[in-house]
Amino acid sequence: MVQSEAADYLRVLPFINGLPQWEPAPAAWHGGAGVWPRPGRPASADELEQATREVLADHVHTQAAFDGDQIVGASAMLSLTITVPGLRAVPAGGVTSTGVRATHRRRGVLRAMMQAMFDAALARGEPLAALSASEGGIYGRFGFAPATIRTRWEIERADAGLLPHPEPAGSLVLADAEEARAAWPVVHRQVHATRNGEVSSTAGHWRSLTDDADGDDGPLRYLLHRDGDGRIDGIADYRLPWSPRIEDAGTLVVERLEATTDDAYRSMWALLLDFDLTKRVVAAGRPTDEPLRWMLRNPRALRVTRQSDNLWLRLLDVPAALTARAYDLDADLTFTVPSDPMCPDNVGTWLLDTRGPTPTCRRVQRDPDLTIDVAALGALYLGGNSAALLTSAGHIRPHTPDATHLLSRLFRTDPPPHNAIGF
Repeated sequence: MVQSEAADYLRVLPFINGLPQWEPAPAAWHGGAGVWPRPGRPASADELEQATREVLADHVHTQAAFDGDQIVGASAMLSLTITVPGLRAVPAGGVTSTGVRATHRRRGVLRAMMQAMFDAALARGEPLAALSASEGGIYGRFGFAPATIRTRWEIERADAGLLPHPEPAGSLVLADAEEARAAWPVVHRQVHATRNGEVSSTAGHWRSLTDDADGDDGPLRYLLHRDGDGRIDGIADYRLPWSPRIEDAGTLVVERLEATTDDAYRSMWALLLDFDLTKRVVAAGRPTDEPLRWMLRNPRALRVTRQSDNLWLRLLDVPAALTARAYDLDADLTFTVPSDPMCPDNVGTWLLDTRGPTPTCRRVQRDPDLTIDVAALGALYLGGNSAALLTSAGHIRPHTPDATHLLSRLFRTDPPPHNAIGF
């Protein structure tokens, strides 16, 4: 894409026009009192110019659809990495900022853009594609499936007592936005290297952190934890929004919290759960389960109030993707992918063999243990979904008695995958 087209490309996208970017349902990634944040205003000229510079960056691979000289569809892929079982960072194309003009929907515009981006990602050597779906019914037809889950949970301060534990090492520091902008990349690099399912951050991901208030939401506050040697090993962003409603007053919202050590994790939560002049803590975008539940005197105090899919995954290159991750079981499994119109090289019967020093996946001519659609492979890939449930739903058809059980043992991971970075 050239500079002269970038502004027209951006004007297709909902967020540039101040339009909603999420289906009208409670969002598990939002910690505020509303179902999701209120839409913003249309971008100003300066904001449009800044966005233009961002879409022309090297790691952003834009894709536009034209009707004559008019841009009627826009999407992009970010060159990212996803940490997969075995804690290997695998290249992935992250689909983001997607929109089609209302006048040109139901004409195959999105499919054509998606096909072009899949082809380009394969040419770049990216065996995975990923996205966060604003609507749950759109992307399954392109071979994507939910691979990670996120939750929103609440704890009443009166119920938030922690079990006795030796005093953690290190210290807590209340920081400003400048310190947070410097600390977040350091912490996230460590988290990305050690968490199955985590996504790499893009340049400037934390640039928007500020000390300024955001309407009634109040300003973000920042909490750092340093270990005994003074190194930052944990960080949290939180806010104390104002509310006219008594049921929402006194709520502390944890927007993000990451720790690279158990001491940092425990210390930050201990403070956030006992903050002065609060009565409730809400945290959004959290894993389906986490150590905090097991640190509480009353485990029921942590209540999941919303849950939704998070990262959707699609295997663009089946053998490359399957040999990029690790397996805890030495076994071999033969499976057939019966159809994949968008990535036809995936179609066929494959032998996945995990018995050697590194897994292999090659085409074979033999009867398969099971037949599986490409979306189900994406759902299973990070180890967070049930092969048995996918079989019951018809996405997997076993041909031998133990095929589903073997598939489950090969792919399932503990703890389940989670990604805190979205795009």
